[in-house]
Amino acid sequence: MTQTTSVGLKSRLREPFGTKGFLRLSAAAFGSGANQKLSIKMIENSLTVVSVNTTPKPTLKLRRFLRGISAVALMALTCSVLAAPGPAELDKNHASVRAVIAVQNKVTHEMMKEPEILGTAAGLDASGAASLVIFVDKNAKTAGTVLAALPANLGGVPVVAQLTEKFRAFPGKGHGHGGGGSVGGTSHTAKQTAPIQLGTSGGWRFDLANGFCCGGTLGSLIQVNGIQYIMSNYHVMESDIVSGGNGRVATTGDDALQPGLIDVGCDANSAQNVGTLQKLSSLPDSNVDVGVARVISGMVRTDGAILEIGTLSSQTASASIGKAVKKSGRTTGLSRSNISSLNATISVTYENECAGGTAFTKTYTGQIIVNNSGSTFLNSGDSGSLMVEDVTTSPRAVGLLYAGSSSLAVANPIDEVLQFVGSKLGGTATMVGN
Repeated sequence: MTQTTSVGLKSRLREPFGTKGFLRLSAAAFGSGANQKLSIKMIENSLTVVSVNTTPKPTLKLRRFLRGISAVALMALTCSVLAAPGPAELDKNHASVRAVIAVQNKVTHEMMKEPEILGTAAGLDASGAASLVIFVDKNAKTAGTVLAALPANLGGVPVVAQLTEKFRAFPGKGHGHGGGGSVGGTSHTAKQTAPIQLGTSGGWRFDLANGFCCGGTLGSLIQVNGIQYIMSNYHVMESDIVSGGNGRVATTGDDALQPGLIDVGCDANSAQNVGTLQKLSSLPDSNVDVGVARVISGMVRTDGAILEIGTLSSQTASASIGKAVKKSGRTTGLSRSNISSLNATISVTYENECAGGTAFTKTYTGQIIVNNSGSTFLNSGDSGSLMVEDVTTSPRAVGLLYAGSSSLAVANPIDEVLQFVGSKLGGTATMVGN
């Protein structure tokens, strides 16, 4: 269902998601033929059966790709040297993960020249071995042929093909639900009594254009030079860079609202100002999608409490494969998942204003990928949520969520986010917490 208002505006969420699932399997399962019709059970959660039909004949472009993949495999052999076992935690310092990343660094640039290849990452195969994950566009007509062409390994590193939709981070139509479907009935969309907790609906006060209003999640609280800021995403707080649909662009000093326009019928007067925008312009040039608003005194809890999570640690945690994580966001409320892969290189397309045209496509490196089967961890309007380790007391921040698909969520590593914010605001940025 789409919200409408008396002024004819429809709500749109700051959403990174489509609606379909994915499957993960070894490329070897496809064999080498191009004339196959495949029906494969989805491994993750064993919920769905997905059919993949290969095209009868590869295109000229794909034939070049098939030839090129062999050359890439040979090139990868020069860099895949397995070291002695590293730390038990499968983070980027683990020897087996480093070996995958060495191969990944050699092959990703050439692979992503093919439109069917959406990105790569370091993850695990079905046996638990560190593997090169290759994200393939499940909606591409030639997806089956590309899958069949991928080798079982590159440079001695196993290859895992993962079908997904294109990674997205732009406004989408709201469905009129209030989100916050967590145990206990906590609402993440209701107007709170100040001082508010975070993990709540919010956004830029003027985020409406082209017949829609937009919004996302006010995710967490940070501090720079003794000043507290609400942290969310660039595309939630300041992505309006053209004056076309609403006659204005996002500007430092503009108000940030709670709840967001999408939860007050696009009427800013029904929400409350909780911060003032401090433009960072993180995109398109940096490797993070972050936006902040300086807290208006008395409007946000000074301990940085997040709905259904509570107060955080002021320390941060690195990502590792399999790490249990949780987040608190506008749409799905409190949700839990685990990290599936690291060091991802992916591309995300952004709009130039609410319901606007394409502004740019950004290729990120070093990203964190999280399982998101059926959009249960992250969904439309959750952009800006903080991802933390799944512990009961004083969890440490791991990443800033901003994009994904219906099967995968994507986060910027939190230390990279804080480093960027500190560099722009002239100090050291830290999480507010214990």
